[in-house]
Amino acid sequence: MKCPVCKNMMIVVEHEHIELDYCPDCAGVWFDAGELDLLFETMQLEKSILSLDSILTSPDAKSPEKKRKCPICSKKMKKSTVGHDPEVLIDACSRGDGLWFDAGEVGQLITQIPSIQEGDSQGRIITFLGEVLQAHE
Repeated sequence: MKCPVCKNMMIVVEHEHIELDYCPDCAGVWFDAGELDLLFETMQLEKSILSLDSILTSPDAKSPEKKRKCPICSKKMKKSTVGHDPEVLIDACSRGDGLWFDAGEVGQLITQIPSIQEGDSQGRIITFLGEVLQAHE
């Protein structure tokens, strides 16, 4: 699968039965539609702000950033902001194929999800993502 940002081939990384497409060049991450849900289920967390359905029904974000094409269907993706302090601009396939996160955006959002702001859950999910994405090092 080609990266929607730099157009280079992404690699598939798998951990605990969750496969993510990762770009070793720009460090972006593609979550297929069901993978984000599976991640939250695996970590026993509520989906919260990262539900694909809620992102697709939210208003389009205004951004000077060029619209990117979905790596699955090649249609232009919707720009959407999620989270707060700061809002994070992500790309969502309007057909529901998945979500694109630029480098660092997943980490920014993890710290904002209410169900993981306290306790060990935040550490577990950050550790999980660190293990998933260690392939680029």
